[in-house]
Amino acid sequence: MFIIMTTVSSVLGALDTANLGFTLMHEHVMLAWAGISQDYPELLGGNLVERAVNALKKTKEGGVDTIVDATTLDLGRNINLLAEVSRRSGVNIIATTGWHMTFPPFRWTGISADQLAEVFIREIEQGISGTKIKAGILKSASDMTGVTPHAEVILRAVARAHLRTGVPIMLHSYSPGQVGRQQLAILKEEGVDLRRVKMDHSNDTLDMEYLEWLLAQGCYLGLDRYPGRNLSSSGRTKIMKALIDAGYADRICPSHDWSILRLAVTKPELKKDEEERLRLNPHGFLYIKKVVFPQLRNMGVHEEALNSLCVKAPRNFFESV
Repeated sequence: MFIIMTTVSSVLGALDTANLGFTLMHEHVMLAWAGISQDYPELLGGNLVERAVNALKKTKEGGVDTIVDATTLDLGRNINLLAEVSRRSGVNIIATTGWHMTFPPFRWTGISADQLAEVFIREIEQGISGTKIKAGILKSASDMTGVTPHAEVILRAVARAHLRTGVPIMLHSYSPGQVGRQQLAILKEEGVDLRRVKMDHSNDTLDMEYLEWLLAQGCYLGLDRYPGRNLSSSGRTKIMKALIDAGYADRICPSHDWSILRLAVTKPELKKDEEERLRLNPHGFLYIKKVVFPQLRNMGVHEEALNSLCVKAPRNFFESV
Protein backbone atom coordinates (compact mmCIF):
# COMPACT_ATOMS: atom_id res chain seq x y z
CA MET A 1 0.00 0.00 0.00
CA PHE A 2 1.34 3.47 -0.93
CA ILE A 3 1.01 5.73 2.10
CA ILE A 4 1.10 9.53 1.78
CA MET A 5 2.63 11.18 4.86
CA THR A 6 2.14 14.83 5.84
CA THR A 7 4.12 14.60 9.07
CA VAL A 8 7.38 12.92 10.03
CA SER A 9 8.53 12.03 13.53
CA SER A 10 11.33 14.27 14.77
CA VAL A 11 13.05 13.90 18.12
CA LEU A 12 10.84 16.72 19.45
CA GLY A 13 7.60 15.28 18.10
CA ALA A 14 5.58 15.22 14.88
CA LEU A 15 6.94 17.63 12.29
CA ASP A 16 4.79 18.85 9.41
CA THR A 17 6.61 18.07 6.17
CA ALA A 18 5.79 21.63 5.03
CA ASN A 19 8.10 22.82 7.81
CA LEU A 20 11.13 20.67 6.99
CA GLY A 21 12.82 23.61 5.28
CA PHE A 22 16.40 23.16 4.09
CA THR A 23 17.11 19.52 4.90
CA LEU A 24 20.27 17.42 4.96
CA MET A 25 19.20 13.80 4.54
CA HIS A 26 22.22 11.87 5.86
CA GLU A 27 24.28 13.21 8.76
CA HIS A 28 25.47 12.15 12.22
CA VAL A 29 25.48 14.25 15.37
CA MET A 30 27.60 11.51 16.93
CA LEU A 31 29.28 8.44 15.48
CA ALA A 32 30.60 5.74 17.80
CA TRP A 33 29.23 2.46 19.20
CA ALA A 34 26.20 1.63 21.28
CA GLY A 35 26.54 2.86 24.87
CA ILE A 36 29.82 4.73 24.45
CA SER A 37 28.38 8.22 24.96
CA GLN A 38 26.48 7.15 28.09
CA ASP A 39 29.18 5.08 29.77
CA TYR A 40 32.51 6.31 28.36
CA PRO A 41 31.91 9.91 27.22
CA GLU A 42 35.56 10.79 27.78
CA LEU A 43 36.45 8.57 24.80
CA LEU A 44 34.47 11.02 22.67
CA GLY A 45 36.26 14.00 24.20
CA GLY A 46 33.63 14.84 26.84
CA ASN A 47 31.29 17.85 27.01
CA LEU A 48 29.22 16.18 24.32
CA VAL A 49 25.98 18.15 24.52
CA GLU A 50 27.63 21.59 24.51
CA ARG A 51 29.86 20.72 21.57
CA ALA A 52 26.95 19.37 19.55
CA VAL A 53 24.70 22.31 20.42
CA ASN A 54 27.36 24.84 19.42
CA ALA A 55 27.94 23.10 16.08
CA LEU A 56 24.23 22.86 15.33
CA LYS A 57 23.58 26.47 16.28
CA LYS A 58 26.09 27.48 13.60
CA THR A 59 24.35 25.08 11.23
CA LYS A 60 20.99 26.71 11.95
CA GLU A 61 22.44 30.20 11.54
CA GLY A 62 23.85 29.05 8.20
CA GLY A 63 20.37 28.21 6.92
CA VAL A 64 19.93 24.50 7.62
CA ASP A 65 16.58 23.68 9.24
CA THR A 66 16.50 19.88 9.47
CA ILE A 67 18.91 16.96 9.49
CA VAL A 68 18.25 13.26 9.25
CA ASP A 69 20.54 11.67 11.81
CA ALA A 70 21.47 8.35 10.20
CA THR A 71 22.84 6.89 13.45
CA THR A 72 21.40 3.50 14.34
CA LEU A 73 21.83 1.86 17.74
CA ASP A 74 25.01 0.05 16.70
CA LEU A 75 26.54 3.35 15.52
CA GLY A 76 26.05 4.92 18.95
CA ARG A 77 22.60 6.50 18.75
CA ASN A 78 21.79 8.40 21.96
CA ILE A 79 18.20 9.54 21.62
CA ASN A 80 18.18 11.76 24.69
CA LEU A 81 21.27 13.61 23.48
CA LEU A 82 19.63 14.15 20.08
CA ALA A 83 16.51 15.58 21.69
CA GLU A 84 18.51 17.93 23.91
CA VAL A 85 20.70 19.30 21.13
CA SER A 86 17.70 19.70 18.82
CA ARG A 87 15.80 21.64 21.49
CA ARG A 88 18.74 23.93 22.26
CA SER A 89 19.99 24.49 18.71
CA GLY A 90 16.69 24.89 16.88
CA VAL A 91 17.63 22.28 14.24
CA ASN A 92 14.98 19.64 13.62
CA ILE A 93 16.47 16.14 13.92
CA ILE A 94 14.89 13.00 12.50
CA ALA A 95 16.15 9.85 14.22
CA THR A 96 16.78 6.49 12.58
CA THR A 97 15.85 2.93 13.45
CA GLY A 98 17.19 -0.20 11.78
CA TRP A 99 20.74 -1.52 11.81
CA HIS A 100 23.92 -0.50 10.07
CA MET A 101 26.58 -3.14 10.53
CA THR A 102 26.58 -5.84 7.86
CA PHE A 103 27.56 -8.45 10.42
CA PRO A 104 25.61 -9.15 13.62
CA PRO A 105 26.74 -8.88 17.22
CA PHE A 106 28.16 -12.01 18.80
CA ARG A 107 25.50 -14.73 19.15
CA TRP A 108 22.95 -12.76 17.15
CA THR A 109 22.97 -15.10 14.17
CA GLY A 110 19.73 -16.78 15.27
CA ILE A 111 17.62 -13.62 15.25
CA SER A 112 15.00 -13.60 12.49
CA ALA A 113 13.86 -10.80 10.21
CA ASP A 114 10.44 -10.83 11.86
CA GLN A 115 11.98 -10.45 15.33
CA LEU A 116 14.03 -7.47 14.18
CA ALA A 117 11.08 -5.94 12.38
CA GLU A 118 9.12 -5.91 15.65
CA VAL A 119 11.77 -3.92 17.52
CA PHE A 120 12.09 -1.46 14.64
CA ILE A 121 8.30 -1.04 14.62
CA ARG A 122 8.33 -0.39 18.37
CA GLU A 123 10.88 2.39 17.89
CA ILE A 124 8.66 3.93 15.19
CA GLU A 125 5.30 3.58 16.90
CA GLN A 126 6.10 3.75 20.64
CA GLY A 127 9.55 5.25 21.13
CA ILE A 128 13.27 4.63 21.48
CA SER A 129 15.17 3.57 24.62
CA GLY A 130 12.16 3.82 26.91
CA THR A 131 11.28 7.34 25.72
CA LYS A 132 8.36 8.54 23.62
CA ILE A 133 10.78 9.82 20.97
CA LYS A 134 9.99 8.03 17.72
CA ALA A 135 12.13 7.17 14.72
CA GLY A 136 11.18 8.82 11.44
CA ILE A 137 13.17 6.68 9.00
CA LEU A 138 14.45 3.09 8.63
CA LYS A 139 17.99 2.10 7.66
CA SER A 140 19.77 -0.97 6.35
CA ALA A 141 23.33 -1.36 5.09
CA SER A 142 25.31 -3.42 2.60
CA ASP A 143 28.85 -2.63 1.54
CA MET A 144 31.70 -4.05 -0.56
CA THR A 145 30.75 -7.65 0.11
CA GLY A 146 27.24 -7.10 -1.21
CA VAL A 147 24.11 -8.28 0.56
CA THR A 148 25.55 -10.89 2.90
CA PRO A 149 23.24 -13.39 4.63
CA HIS A 150 23.32 -11.27 7.79
CA ALA A 151 22.63 -8.06 5.87
CA GLU A 152 19.74 -9.74 4.09
CA VAL A 153 18.04 -10.50 7.41
CA ILE A 154 18.30 -6.83 8.40
CA LEU A 155 17.14 -5.63 4.98
CA ARG A 156 14.08 -7.87 5.07
CA ALA A 157 13.34 -6.73 8.63
CA VAL A 158 13.50 -3.10 7.51
CA ALA A 159 11.21 -3.86 4.57
CA ARG A 160 8.64 -5.51 6.84
CA ALA A 161 8.77 -2.68 9.36
CA HIS A 162 8.26 -0.23 6.51
CA LEU A 163 5.23 -2.10 5.20
CA ARG A 164 3.65 -2.06 8.67
CA THR A 165 4.37 1.60 9.46
CA GLY A 166 4.76 3.50 6.18
CA VAL A 167 8.07 4.99 7.38
CA PRO A 168 10.52 5.33 4.45
CA ILE A 169 13.84 3.56 4.01
CA MET A 170 17.40 4.76 3.58
CA LEU A 171 20.05 2.31 2.34
CA HIS A 172 23.78 2.45 2.97
CA SER A 173 25.16 1.01 -0.26
CA TYR A 174 28.44 0.42 -2.08
CA SER A 175 27.82 2.26 -5.33
CA PRO A 176 31.12 1.40 -7.08
CA GLY A 177 30.04 -2.25 -6.92
CA GLN A 178 26.40 -1.50 -7.86
CA VAL A 179 25.26 -3.26 -4.68
CA GLY A 180 22.00 -1.32 -4.92
CA ARG A 181 20.84 -3.78 -7.57
CA GLN A 182 20.92 -6.58 -4.98
CA GLN A 183 19.30 -4.48 -2.27
CA LEU A 184 16.41 -3.32 -4.46
CA ALA A 185 15.78 -6.86 -5.68
CA ILE A 186 15.19 -7.99 -2.09
CA LEU A 187 12.99 -5.01 -1.29
CA LYS A 188 10.92 -5.81 -4.38
CA GLU A 189 10.53 -9.40 -3.18
CA GLU A 190 9.21 -8.01 0.11
CA GLY A 191 6.68 -5.82 -1.70
CA VAL A 192 8.26 -2.41 -1.03
CA ASP A 193 7.28 0.47 -3.31
CA LEU A 194 10.72 1.74 -4.33
CA ARG A 195 9.48 5.33 -4.34
CA ARG A 196 9.82 5.01 -0.55
CA VAL A 197 13.55 4.19 -0.76
CA LYS A 198 16.64 6.43 -0.80
CA MET A 199 19.89 4.89 -2.06
CA ASP A 200 22.66 6.61 -0.11
CA HIS A 201 26.32 7.15 -1.00
CA SER A 202 25.28 7.20 -4.66
CA ASN A 203 27.92 9.84 -5.39
CA ASP A 204 30.68 7.34 -4.67
CA THR A 205 30.40 6.48 -8.36
CA LEU A 206 30.42 8.50 -11.57
CA ASP A 207 28.52 5.79 -13.47
CA MET A 208 25.51 7.70 -14.84
CA GLU A 209 24.05 4.54 -16.37
CA TYR A 210 23.84 2.91 -12.94
CA LEU A 211 22.50 6.04 -11.25
CA GLU A 212 19.80 6.49 -13.87
CA TRP A 213 18.91 2.82 -13.52
CA LEU A 214 18.34 3.38 -9.79
CA LEU A 215 16.17 6.40 -10.52
CA ALA A 216 14.22 4.39 -13.09
CA GLN A 217 13.31 1.93 -10.33
CA GLY A 218 11.61 4.83 -8.54
CA CYS A 219 14.00 5.45 -5.66
CA TYR A 220 15.72 8.65 -4.58
CA LEU A 221 19.48 9.13 -4.60
CA GLY A 222 21.45 10.28 -1.58
CA LEU A 223 24.46 12.24 -2.86
CA ASP A 224 25.81 12.39 0.65
CA ARG A 225 29.55 11.92 0.73
CA TYR A 226 30.84 15.51 0.75
CA PRO A 227 33.58 16.38 0.41
CA GLY A 228 34.58 12.69 0.29
CA ARG A 229 37.94 11.14 -0.39
CA ASN A 230 37.77 8.33 -2.94
CA LEU A 231 36.26 10.82 -5.40
CA SER A 232 36.99 14.54 -5.46
CA SER A 233 34.42 17.06 -4.31
CA SER A 234 34.41 18.60 -7.79
CA GLY A 235 33.84 15.18 -9.36
CA ARG A 236 30.86 14.62 -7.08
CA THR A 237 29.46 18.01 -8.01
CA LYS A 238 29.84 17.28 -11.72
CA ILE A 239 27.80 14.09 -11.41
CA MET A 240 25.17 16.05 -9.45
CA LYS A 241 25.06 18.62 -12.24
CA ALA A 242 24.59 15.84 -14.81
CA LEU A 243 21.66 14.46 -12.80
CA ILE A 244 20.12 17.93 -12.48
CA ASP A 245 20.47 18.45 -16.24
CA ALA A 246 18.77 15.07 -16.79
CA GLY A 247 15.75 16.35 -14.85
CA TYR A 248 16.20 14.66 -11.47
CA ALA A 249 16.66 17.67 -9.17
CA ASP A 250 13.52 16.78 -7.21
CA ARG A 251 14.75 13.23 -6.48
CA ILE A 252 18.38 13.73 -5.45
CA CYS A 253 19.33 14.63 -1.89
CA PRO A 254 22.77 16.16 -1.27
CA SER A 255 24.25 15.76 2.18
CA HIS A 256 27.63 15.22 3.85
CA ASP A 257 27.60 12.04 5.97
CA TRP A 258 29.41 14.33 8.44
CA SER A 259 29.68 13.80 12.20
CA ILE A 260 30.28 16.26 15.02
CA LEU A 261 31.17 13.90 17.87
CA ARG A 262 33.65 11.10 17.18
CA LEU A 263 36.18 9.06 19.12
CA ALA A 264 38.98 11.25 20.46
CA VAL A 265 41.77 9.24 18.84
CA THR A 266 45.33 9.54 20.10
CA LYS A 267 47.24 7.13 17.83
CA PRO A 268 49.37 9.36 15.55
CA GLU A 269 48.21 7.80 12.27
CA LEU A 270 44.52 8.04 13.24
CA LYS A 271 44.91 11.52 14.66
CA LYS A 272 46.45 12.60 11.35
CA ASP A 273 43.49 11.09 9.51
CA GLU A 274 41.04 13.08 11.65
CA GLU A 275 43.02 16.28 11.09
CA GLU A 276 42.82 15.65 7.36
CA ARG A 277 39.05 15.13 7.58
CA LEU A 278 38.66 18.52 9.25
CA ARG A 279 41.03 20.18 6.79
CA LEU A 280 39.01 18.92 3.82
CA ASN A 281 35.78 20.17 5.37
CA PRO A 282 36.15 23.12 7.73
CA HIS A 283 32.46 23.97 7.23
CA GLY A 284 30.83 20.87 8.75
CA PHE A 285 27.13 20.67 7.83
CA LEU A 286 27.45 23.91 5.82
CA TYR A 287 29.91 22.62 3.19
CA ILE A 288 27.17 22.12 0.61
CA LYS A 289 25.84 25.65 1.10
CA LYS A 290 29.27 27.27 1.17
CA VAL A 291 31.14 25.22 -1.42
CA VAL A 292 28.90 22.97 -3.52
CA PHE A 293 26.05 25.37 -4.27
CA PRO A 294 28.43 28.13 -5.45
CA GLN A 295 30.09 25.54 -7.73
CA LEU A 296 26.68 24.58 -9.14
CA ARG A 297 25.74 28.23 -9.67
CA ASN A 298 28.98 28.73 -11.60
CA MET A 299 28.00 25.71 -13.73
CA GLY A 300 24.74 27.44 -14.62
CA VAL A 301 22.33 25.71 -12.22
CA HIS A 302 19.39 28.00 -11.40
CA GLU A 303 18.13 28.75 -7.90
CA GLU A 304 14.90 26.84 -8.50
CA ALA A 305 16.87 23.63 -9.07
CA LEU A 306 19.08 24.30 -6.03
CA ASN A 307 15.96 24.75 -3.92
CA SER A 308 14.68 21.39 -5.13
CA LEU A 309 17.80 19.59 -3.94
CA CYS A 310 17.52 20.22 -0.20
CA VAL A 311 13.96 21.49 0.14
CA LYS A 312 11.65 19.94 -2.43
CA ALA A 313 13.34 16.53 -2.76
CA PRO A 314 13.36 15.75 1.01
CA ARG A 315 9.76 16.87 1.30
CA ASN A 316 8.78 14.73 -1.71
CA PHE A 317 10.56 11.75 -0.17
CA PHE A 318 8.75 11.96 3.17
CA GLU A 319 5.42 12.81 1.55
CA SER A 320 5.84 9.99 -0.99
CA VAL A 321 5.11 12.29 -3.92
